[in-house]
Amino acid sequence: MAADDPNYAKKYYYENVDERLAQEKAIDDWLPITASRTAKWWDSAFHNVTAIVGAGVLGLPYAMSQLGWGPGITALVLSWIVTLYSLWQMVEMHEIVPGKRFDRYHELGQHAFGDKLGLWIVVPQQLIVEVGVDIIYMITGGQSLKKFHDLVCTNCKKIKLTYFIMIFASVHFVLSQLPSLNSISGVSLAAAVMSFSYSTIVWGASVDKGVQPDVQYGYKSKTTAGTVFDFFSALGTIVFAYGGHNVVMEIQATMASPPHKPSKRPMWKGVITAYIVIAVCYLPVALVGYLMFGNAVDENILLSLGKPVWLIAMANMFVVIHLIGSYQIYAMPVFDMMESVLVKKLKFQPSWYLRFITRTTYVAFTMFIAITFPFFSGLLAFVGGFAFAPTTYFLPCIIWLTVCKPKKFSFSWFANWICIIFGVILMIVGPIGGLRQIILQAKKYKFYA
Repeated sequence: MAADDPNYAKKYYYENVDERLAQEKAIDDWLPITASRTAKWWDSAFHNVTAIVGAGVLGLPYAMSQLGWGPGITALVLSWIVTLYSLWQMVEMHEIVPGKRFDRYHELGQHAFGDKLGLWIVVPQQLIVEVGVDIIYMITGGQSLKKFHDLVCTNCKKIKLTYFIMIFASVHFVLSQLPSLNSISGVSLAAAVMSFSYSTIVWGASVDKGVQPDVQYGYKSKTTAGTVFDFFSALGTIVFAYGGHNVVMEIQATMASPPHKPSKRPMWKGVITAYIVIAVCYLPVALVGYLMFGNAVDENILLSLGKPVWLIAMANMFVVIHLIGSYQIYAMPVFDMMESVLVKKLKFQPSWYLRFITRTTYVAFTMFIAITFPFFSGLLAFVGGFAFAPTTYFLPCIIWLTVCKPKKFSFSWFANWICIIFGVILMIVGPIGGLRQIILQAKKYKFYA
């Protein structure tokens, strides 16, 4: 019989393997991270700017007021150096195994720690970051829309923040249906341009406003405990401002990687460009904002800038446009995880309505949480310290030590351990200060007010 023929069994095996590989390729071509690999170095640049420069920049002058000049400048510069170094490591490790690409953060974690442990180490932290950031961007987008409305329509009836968050969310119900990370390149480019624009407006308007009368640079809190907690909270805010590593592997996955030109070259070129833009955005906003307002600066500096009205209104709208892009950059890996589980594990058929249901549900969930708990500065510090510190500051360093095994007491070994210690400290102190701020704000808060 044909079934007993060894050649028939071999042919049947190869046909099954080929069929399975074809199915896996079809699924990869449908999933949002691996659907397209046509990105260039400039795509890397503005994706990284959009991912990193977000709501955090608006809270930097307030963080400076909690830290003071010396500790504040040190934390800003040191974080810039440490996060650039850890990002370089992730770019290098994307194709550290010949012939294989780690297209997602958790795939790199699985390579370093094993399939099960790597998944449990990376995925929960990555989800906390990406979902937490999207919730914070919902809040900030709503706040900026409300500020814009109040500035351009001073005689209009006051509208609750809840409705502005819902307006901001309505855009994402549409944009979330874009199929892949590459398909939101235009949105990301607009967001990157807006981030540079509103950062320039913020420090430019601060200079125009001048140093305020009776400005004070001392710590605002009257108690030692309050000062310490504020210090911790500010460190969490700075961690949040530099966190973009959770989408680095996914951004690099959108690039082609032929043998003669591996993806790390254009990716690193884009990262360097992005980090120059980040320095130009962050340092002037943080230092000029604190210089002009001192410890009286608001947790969102745009709230401190009332005039010129047209310029501040424009800056708020730029923030809204930027946050639309940032939300999508962080949401896309979540969509990829959800759709991967549904299609690969639960065997759902890839379809437009599966995508529509999952993504609409996610946007609705982040909108609901943002409306329920709109605590901007506390959430920045809490999410920054609790989740961004591990995935940005020290997890890439631990993976590098595990995978690359640098020589003991070499420069690489020392550099990684310094980053790990620094990151662990930030992970411990950031959430403490942030949680305290959330509790203090919650005392005066009325739900859906």
